[in-house]
Amino acid sequence: MTDAPTPPADAGGEQQPPAPRLTLRQGETGHAVTDTVWSQVGGTETFERIARAFYRGIREDEVLAPMYPQDDWEGATWRIQAFLEQYWGGPSAYQEERGHPRLRMRHAPFPVTPDAKERWLKHMHVALDEVELPPMHDAAFRDYIERAALAMVNRFE
Repeated sequence: MTDAPTPPADAGGEQQPPAPRLTLRQGETGHAVTDTVWSQVGGTETFERIARAFYRGIREDEVLAPMYPQDDWEGATWRIQAFLEQYWGGPSAYQEERGHPRLRMRHAPFPVTPDAKERWLKHMHVALDEVELPPMHDAAFRDYIERAALAMVNRFE
């Protein structure tokens, strides 16, 4: 068993009670779900497959391919894989190497139009089709990418 973190002191220097912890359970009284989506879907191997399948499509896309460093496809693949792994509860390598994701800031120099967003989503959906995540995880992943892609749009045609 691990020790709970020491709760912060209030303005008067007194310790505050720890915040209640939310525990996801399998059913109303079932066992606690302690692993992450990352581990539930197969960990690094699955996320590498998603990233590689995604970039197979991107490399052939006439609108999106020019937005990527042509001499660093492996780096681009690692970045999306590491970001997605971290987001879904895997290793924090992305944050350790690149800092906070700051997705809108990182994408600001690129013309992320509604067309570019739809193309990006098409390639990500193809990648997700290829890896065949369990239905609940697939739905959550697709919901996330739809929202994230919409948030990246920064120019209108």
